[in-house]
Amino acid sequence: MSIPVIAFKHEPYARLLANYLTSEGFEVSVHLEPNGEFMLSVPEGTDLKTFRQHCLDFVRDPEHPSYQDIAWQQGAGVELDTKSGFSFRHVKRYIQDVPFTAMILATCLLVYLLSVFGLFGTVADVLLSQSVNVLTYTQEWWRLITPALIHFSVLHIIFNLLWWSMLGAQIERQLGTSMLVIIFLISAAISNGAQLLMSGPNFGGLSGVVYAVLGFVWWAGWLRPSWGIMLPKSIVGFMLVWLVVGYADVLWVEMANTAHTVGLITGCVLAWLLSMFWQPKISSDTDT
Repeated sequence: MSIPVIAFKHEPYARLLANYLTSEGFEVSVHLEPNGEFMLSVPEGTDLKTFRQHCLDFVRDPEHPSYQDIAWQQGAGVELDTKSGFSFRHVKRYIQDVPFTAMILATCLLVYLLSVFGLFGTVADVLLSQSVNVLTYTQEWWRLITPALIHFSVLHIIFNLLWWSMLGAQIERQLGTSMLVIIFLISAAISNGAQLLMSGPNFGGLSGVVYAVLGFVWWAGWLRPSWGIMLPKSIVGFMLVWLVVGYADVLWVEMANTAHTVGLITGCVLAWLLSMFWQPKISSDTDT
């Protein structure tokens, strides 16, 4: 049986403290409560006096370097307990919590379903890019963004949407919807523009943006752990290996390697720039 000890209104601080306490030898779990708070709990038999003292020290100075160092060393650290199962209530909460992430998910799914049911030509005419010469003539510059919304196979869309739902949601929860919209638009335009220059207009998919949010979360977790955006190093390694495999041309599909690489670099650069010149307003309000 677990004992609830301290609740945070904001996930970044719950994760930071949980990571630190885990490094100190405590067995800690983080639960999302019905009221939206993040509760830290420990098993029976835990030294609650010492545990609570660590919690009080953290509340006094959550930005202390010791917490940031542990967060980076452990990557994502303690995972959020989400064993409560699927329900429409959870879908509604997800949409309310991360509306832009959910909107891109829904749009990509809708576009894919339209393609499956015989409207691929219509979808392609509206969303795919044009050659540089045609694009310069038509001035339809939004076509640098919209290729991100079209996918060509089940595996293609599943891979992209799974990563987007995880990484995009992290950014939107911790840094706000406006920040995710900016990252999406910039990374889509730059990665798609680079792919257009390299291989022409016949490409699509969210993967350029996915690599951008991967790079953003990776570098933000390294440069500013206090933002609460973290990614296990094993996942970063997997995605980098997948990037290299794409260049090896051993897969059954043609990869938009330029979009992937440029997207990754774009995300890393955006994270670096924000870490230098911007600080989100994150409150550390707690209930104990």
